[in-house]
Amino acid sequence: MSHFKRRNRLKGILFISPWILGFIAFSVYPIVSSIIFAFTDYSVLSSPIYIGTANFEDIAFDDIFWKSMVNTLGFSIVSVPINLILACGLALLLNFNIHAKGLFRTLFFLPSLVPMVCLGVIWRWLLNGELGLVNQMIQPALELVSWLFDTSISAPSWLEDPLFTKPGLVIAGMWGVGHSMVIFLAGMQEAPKSLYEAAEIDGAGFWSKLRHVTIPMLTPYILFNLVMGIIGSFQIFAMPYVLIDGANQGADGPGRSLLFTATYIFQKTFRDWDMGYACAISLIFIALIATLTLSVMKLTEHKTYYAGK
Repeated sequence: MSHFKRRNRLKGILFISPWILGFIAFSVYPIVSSIIFAFTDYSVLSSPIYIGTANFEDIAFDDIFWKSMVNTLGFSIVSVPINLILACGLALLLNFNIHAKGLFRTLFFLPSLVPMVCLGVIWRWLLNGELGLVNQMIQPALELVSWLFDTSISAPSWLEDPLFTKPGLVIAGMWGVGHSMVIFLAGMQEAPKSLYEAAEIDGAGFWSKLRHVTIPMLTPYILFNLVMGIIGSFQIFAMPYVLIDGANQGADGPGRSLLFTATYIFQKTFRDWDMGYACAISLIFIALIATLTLSVMKLTEHKTYYAGK
């Protein structure tokens, strides 16, 4: 290797060295430490003591852990498809050549920029059972149904009733579809115009073009948003924590209806000071997310269209 190439390589390493150091300090070290601490009894305030697989054995019989897992899986199964469909539908509407479409795109994207803690505080008031705007909006419809069926239907207590806490969280999460919407919108604009022109020559209408052109061209973007949606829904923490704990319902919510795995890991670490147990849960959690992600990518491998492939 010439002196010039060695010098350029050294310069390149020096330029990326801050990122390398940050990656080692904030990614590699925490992951390796979590693997080590998962096999220890570690309270943060004292030295870790090796206990083998005892933490994993305790997890297998931990009812609270399994409750958090069921809540996390249930929330993910409901919220991810709804957010995908909503984001794709908004992108489809905003892809039309309408007046002031730039303004509408900005308005639909802006809510996704609001920090989760602030969003939780806002939705804590919107979902208030007595004074919340959501209940005020649906109250006329409830009164109409009550009159038609001669019964009494009251507005939901979104933050107090275990039956409605998860639906309320799903509704609040819809405000974050802006990022997925922009990705779908970019995919629609990258679709070759020649395909739509050919479809129109063949007499295809809007729905035919949507089914046979738009959706196939969007499959890589659907896969990306699906994977990111699964990961994001499994990591949910700030929104339910602010919604419920701020409403004086406890961090778990009524009947532990909003106790998610990320929240349980936080509690074991910073409330119970059981770092070893929390690290063991984290490893299981990471393995589950990785398995689901790889499974989704494998199942959609032959149904995802990549241009030029």
